[in-house]
Amino acid sequence: MASRDNGALPILSREFITRGALHGQSGVSVPTEALMELPERAIQFGTGAFLRAFIGSFIDDANRRGVFNGRIVAVGSTGSGRDEVINKQDGLYTLTSGWLDRGTPRRETRILASTSRALSATHEWAKVLECARDPRIEVVFSNTTEVGIALDDADAQSPSSRRSFPAKLTAFLFERARTFEFAATHAPAVIPCELIDDNGDRLRAIVQTLASRWRLDTRFAPWLDRVAFCNTLVDRIVTTPMAGFNVERVDHALGYHDELVTSTERYRLLAIQGDDALRQRLGFASGDEGGILITAHIAPYRLRKLRVLNGAHTICAPVGLLAGCETVGEVVAHPRLGALLRRVIFDEIAPTLSVPGAEEFGREVLGRFANPFIHHALWDISLHGATKMKVRVVPTIMEYAERHRTITQLLTFGFAMYLLFCRGKLQDARRRAGQSVPVDANGDKIRAAWEGVEPPQSRALAAFVGRVCADQSLWGRDLATLPGFTEAVTDHLTRAQVDGVVSAIGAALSDSATATSQALP
Repeated sequence: MASRDNGALPILSREFITRGALHGQSGVSVPTEALMELPERAIQFGTGAFLRAFIGSFIDDANRRGVFNGRIVAVGSTGSGRDEVINKQDGLYTLTSGWLDRGTPRRETRILASTSRALSATHEWAKVLECARDPRIEVVFSNTTEVGIALDDADAQSPSSRRSFPAKLTAFLFERARTFEFAATHAPAVIPCELIDDNGDRLRAIVQTLASRWRLDTRFAPWLDRVAFCNTLVDRIVTTPMAGFNVERVDHALGYHDELVTSTERYRLLAIQGDDALRQRLGFASGDEGGILITAHIAPYRLRKLRVLNGAHTICAPVGLLAGCETVGEVVAHPRLGALLRRVIFDEIAPTLSVPGAEEFGREVLGRFANPFIHHALWDISLHGATKMKVRVVPTIMEYAERHRTITQLLTFGFAMYLLFCRGKLQDARRRAGQSVPVDANGDKIRAAWEGVEPPQSRALAAFVGRVCADQSLWGRDLATLPGFTEAVTDHLTRAQVDGVVSAIGAALSDSATATSQALP
């Protein structure tokens, strides 16, 4: 993780806090020494901005309420270097949240002390296992994106590689189980924050599979039944200072240098599927009525969030980047892109959802997207773009076609622009500028399929679209079987290449309006 030149400003650290330099001076809420001395009671697989702003804030709030009284050990696996930065800052980092209160800008800035330290799963695995042997650990959090909860064949035969997150978790849990003689009292709760259906159930199944293949102690399987693998839904928009954002001004406004400054909205939701017994087990949830929801049925909350908020994000990232935008806020403010986003939500996504409050949630989402305090980079959203398209958008395309006997106009356009984005011109330019490009393995597969295709060569382009849409390994289904879908995608790609993306957006909006009017009685 690259560091910034902070000039003469002090680096955020425990020593800096205890000197009292910030008290009453900068508008920054600082932790007490007692909060910075709390014992370690949670493990977190992941060190990224989302977990810092989401789980980190929930635990910090719980500690300030005196109901959890513990800190998190963060485990890094990606080689980002964040673990080193976290330790350099003694686990401390700044969280800023901004919102509009009836048109009046509001902002809160707080230094969180909910993280004690960070460990590298690659270089400090022995220390990770030491945490497994700590009797005070009671909960495990994770956020490894949609692709993280999967069975990795490299881990299937032997625990030695521990390449995937489920393999690391299996090894961690087994070490804990055998340390405490498989006593149920030391079985933790596991709270995955990956945005996939039944994330806890899926994670449990993979751990059980690995335990069986690794031929672990037969007492481990019944002990796993006492581990609370929770199905969850998480919702909070989180960003970090990005290229073009004046980080030096941020540092000087704070009065100190922080490599981990994280920006977020005020809204947050952690929905956990469970009952009153689970509520009692999760001590950090006690007293948090606004952000933590424990309910027997989280499916409606998950579906509307996945399809409306995440689906809209997934569409606006490639379209916005191709049109020259950098953030979600710029997309909302753009005359054509903003119209596209609103029409996608209210004309195509919400009508396919049989859940209460879909349109109201859509209006809330648009307000959150327009939050001037949130600089949500479209490049960040493009991470694992193909998987996100498969999970967040393709189901709506299919369900809309089933309900209305016709294809979606605007989601189909967004899908086409994702294929165009995968051609790689923007990625190449970004690399030439020395900037990183988010990983998208299946997007690279689509890029390879572009080889030799030069729009508007109609035959080659149509053949390319047909091959990609029919690839069930990409989308989980054969999209080429949808009547008119590949033809529409081909037309959108041709327009975008000939007339430009912004012009193609206008044409797509016009086509959609015509189709809607013709469908009216």
